[in-house]
Amino acid sequence: MKPSAVSGIQHEEPLLFEQAHAESAAIALPGLDAEPPAALAAFARQAPAGIPGLSEPEVVRHFVRLSQWNHGIETGFYPLGSCTMKYNPRVNEQVARLPGLALLHPEQPEETAQGLLGLLFDLQQWLGEIAGLPHVTLQPAAGAHGELTGMMMIRAWHASRGDAKRRKVLVPDSAHGTNPASAVLAGMHTVELKSAPNGRIDLDVLKAHLDDETAALMLTNPNTTGMFESDIAEICRLVHEAGGLVYGDGANLNALVGVARPGDMGIDCLHINVHKTFSTPHGGGGPGAGPVAVCDALAPFLPVPRIEKVGAEDGARYRIVRESPQSIGPVFGGLGQVGVLLRAAAYIMAFGREHLHRIAEDAVLNANYVRARLEGAFHAPFPGLCKHECLFTDEYQHRHGVKTLDIAKRLIDLGFHPMTVYFPLIVHGAMLIEPTETESRETLDAFCDAMLEIARQCEAGEVEDILNAPRLPIRRRLDETQAARRPVLVWNDRPTTANEAG
Repeated sequence: MKPSAVSGIQHEEPLLFEQAHAESAAIALPGLDAEPPAALAAFARQAPAGIPGLSEPEVVRHFVRLSQWNHGIETGFYPLGSCTMKYNPRVNEQVARLPGLALLHPEQPEETAQGLLGLLFDLQQWLGEIAGLPHVTLQPAAGAHGELTGMMMIRAWHASRGDAKRRKVLVPDSAHGTNPASAVLAGMHTVELKSAPNGRIDLDVLKAHLDDETAALMLTNPNTTGMFESDIAEICRLVHEAGGLVYGDGANLNALVGVARPGDMGIDCLHINVHKTFSTPHGGGGPGAGPVAVCDALAPFLPVPRIEKVGAEDGARYRIVRESPQSIGPVFGGLGQVGVLLRAAAYIMAFGREHLHRIAEDAVLNANYVRARLEGAFHAPFPGLCKHECLFTDEYQHRHGVKTLDIAKRLIDLGFHPMTVYFPLIVHGAMLIEPTETESRETLDAFCDAMLEIARQCEAGEVEDILNAPRLPIRRRLDETQAARRPVLVWNDRPTTANEAG
């Protein structure tokens, strides 16, 4: 079926290969004046590349139509818990693209890049102040990369003290899922800590696993249930007394920024997902940056290169330190994901010290507003106030034959992107909702009204629309298991057999 010419009407969109004209070419390239050199001839194609023949307008319209099918932060509420896109001002995109910044070469002499180095140095200082940990590396390319960097530094610290046997890392089951993998990649092994009934770390379980082989505790605070680890000071004290360090996963920092500092709680090392907390759109897996802030003890092990300030304010210069005797070495090319870091710097500068706390205050307020409106209609597994995200389960709806996935699909028909489903894994039928600090009460009310309508339909036995949702999008309910296990990623112009189609 050909796509409709009427804006807003969605029909099936053929692939570019299916739209191609047999004898058409979008670009005609001149032929060679002479035979290519032998060294190049070996790489010459023996058959045409198979690029579909289409004009520029046809290609552009195809991708624009596809984009109009997608949900984005510009088109609606995006309530994914744990890893939500926050406020992404377009002015920050413009700042990161200023020619004097975007066109710098990574290897050009530092004396010709003083402006950029100054901005990145200031960002280091600001992130250190926000974290309560004075020493910062900007190199890591994402949160998990920051975790790996932090664990490498912790391992190096233990080795420098002649305590190389400390390889055990304690990871609560409420932590982010990349934590165990990062520890293992750093040469450690992990032990999972089962949460207490209130969704927080069980102090007795923690004490039982602390010994002279403990290298670190990795925790996320607030954790993935949206709850703050209220015993954090005692947790850090116990780990320190056992000779270990505390690694903080800062992915949920927007619940704390400007209000509470992880370093003041006793955390020794923290990565900061600046692409989540400070202004970079990261749908589709990137781009990202995960700077790591550390305490004094870990500072000698920070990666190189890093930026230092030399001289007084009026005559200050910035230099790149490329060697340090105890450094774990480089973990990324250059100084890091500079474009993402510049967006973060612009975001922090826009708020300033006077207003940065509003991020956390509004995020926590919004999450608890949603929790208060939905509690009673949906099961909340843990009592008390949440932080930046609220957690529910499908317990009340499941007795009517409706599961979490059904609720999520029904939300699409009601005009909303679904929340995070089935995470955290420690809660059965989980629905994790993060309204973020940016949404209005009107938006939150509309979302809550949709959720309450689903709950009402379940109680009234009106479940057909829920179980058959979504009806309105061009794509209905897909076989997500087969899509993950047997994805079709390559165009093939031969007919697909029944066995191949699954």
